[in-house]
Order: sequence, then structure tokens, then C-alpha cells
Amino acid sequence: MKLSHVLGAATVALCLHSTPILAQDAAIEAMQEYMMFSEYEAGIILPQQIDQAVFETALFVDTRDAEQFEAATIPGSVNIEWREVLDRIDEIPKDRMTVLFCNTGSLSAQAAFALRVAGRTNVVVLQTGFAGWEKDAAYKP
Repeated sequence: MKLSHVLGAATVALCLHSTPILAQDAAIEAMQEYMMFSEYEAGIILPQQIDQAVFETALFVDTRDAEQFEAATIPGSVNIEWREVLDRIDEIPKDRMTVLFCNTGSLSAQAAFALRVAGRTNVVVLQTGFAGWEKDAAYKP
């Protein structure tokens, strides 16, 4: 084997190996930038804040699995499982409030964080989730 072949193979291997590291660094940088400049309560909404005006203008996204969505959800919601939000980002509008929720708010918070880092600042997570909406929503149709 020639030295040039070994060097060429080593260069290709190094490039392939370093690409994920560069992508990871960019992702971490984007998350740090988002976290440094977000207000403390940015990205959340409480059930008590969901009045009729909010309910009629916002898009509600149920981030639970299809089985839970079929069993019960906020009326008019669409189902995009929390792991799929970035794959289905084109279904998330840029120009109106979008409320993500799960049962308690923990999985939807992860989805909302990912979307907000991706530039969707109109996305909020429903604090206390579907359970909180059932109990404390200011408006229920």
C-alpha cells in the first residue's frame, strides 16, 4: 500500500469523524444562545391563561402518542408526537401562537425547547399539560 493511499484514507476518516463534532458544537452553541437571552417565563402558558380568545386563535399540538391522543385531547388539537416535532416542523405555523402539551408538560417542554432553538419563538408549552387544562383552563368549549 502506498503512503499516499494511507494518508488519503486517514484524511477521509478524520473528516468523517469530525463532522458530527462540528454539528454538535453548533447545536450546543444554538442552545446556549437561546438560553442566555430567553426571559424566565418565555415559552410557557398556564391553563388559567387560556381564555376563549387564546383558544380560538392558537394552534394546540398534542405531543403524546396516537393512542393517548385518540383517548382524549383538547378539542381541535393536532397530534405530533414530541419526538417528531423537528421532522414535522413545516406543520408548525410561524405566525400564530402554538401551544404544545402532553399529560403533565414534561415531554412537550422538550419539544417546545427544540422548536424554539430552531427559531419558532411563537411556540409555548402548556404548564401542567393536559391534566392541568382539564382542571384549570379558563375556557373549555
